[in-house]
Amino acid sequence: MNIGIIGAGHIAAKLTYTLSRMEGVCKYAIASRDLAKAQVFAHQHGFQKAYGSYEELVNDADVELVYIATPHSHHFAHASLALKAGKAVLCEKAFTANAHEATELIRLSREKGAFLAEAIWTRYMPFSKTIREVIDSGVIGTPQTLTASLSYPIGWKERIQRADLCGGALLDLGVYCINFARMCLGTDIERVESSCVKGGEEGMDMHETISLVYRDGRMATLTASALCIDDHRGIICGDKGYIVIDNVNNPTTMTVFLDYKPVAEYRCPERITGYEYEVLACKEGIEKHWVESPDMPHAEILAIMEMMDELRNQWGVKYPNDNEIIR
Repeated sequence: MNIGIIGAGHIAAKLTYTLSRMEGVCKYAIASRDLAKAQVFAHQHGFQKAYGSYEELVNDADVELVYIATPHSHHFAHASLALKAGKAVLCEKAFTANAHEATELIRLSREKGAFLAEAIWTRYMPFSKTIREVIDSGVIGTPQTLTASLSYPIGWKERIQRADLCGGALLDLGVYCINFARMCLGTDIERVESSCVKGGEEGMDMHETISLVYRDGRMATLTASALCIDDHRGIICGDKGYIVIDNVNNPTTMTVFLDYKPVAEYRCPERITGYEYEVLACKEGIEKHWVESPDMPHAEILAIMEMMDELRNQWGVKYPNDNEIIR
């Protein structure tokens, strides 16, 4: 499978490292608005083609999958460009700036019969399925509460500070906590409550606490911050015990506690980086002529974007993308 990447930044390099160690995939093309930058990236990482425009990449007949590795604010424009050219797309998280953009990408995917996935890597990891299986086994009884936190001191970065880049902690960090809660406790959520502290010259969300209240009375409490460090842990508590996940962003260990004592520990299987699973999901989808992955279906992508829109409305955090009319 020939892969073309739009955007020659840090996240593109991380995926490229993974692709170099996979079988059945080819680092084929890289595109940047700066041709020289694309050429340097191609030389450093072993790509066959370097393009100075995104249009050239999506119109290359040999590109089979386009990976979107640009800022959140540009995901819609670049993914729609690829979909209109009939290309399969793997778009970095957060999928788009808002639910309106996500709806249009999904419509385009179905209209063109082109595979479209979000690169929220935890959704594709085999270990995520193991976590769900242990929860469903009943070992901790009936799950009642979940806590998840993910914080990094990245608030100084331009992409976090600027509204026109869809900044803030939510689309960068909080999205992982939301995905973790929905993976572990399900999606039957009655209401969403939250609080937020905004910062920077443009008032982006820097700290946030989100409560998901389920119809059956369960609750998830999620915390994300772009201004501090935390332990990244996720904890699922039942009426017989609890489970501790080491990192909601990249789970590698899971420990089951009964009577406050560890009784079982699970570790993720050996892997390259963890990014390989989202690529393999795309490969399977393309080969089977799917438009979406069962690991992260379009309805779930859209539901999370709608939830994040609701949260931003609660906080008064707006992006220029929210005012644009999609044609």
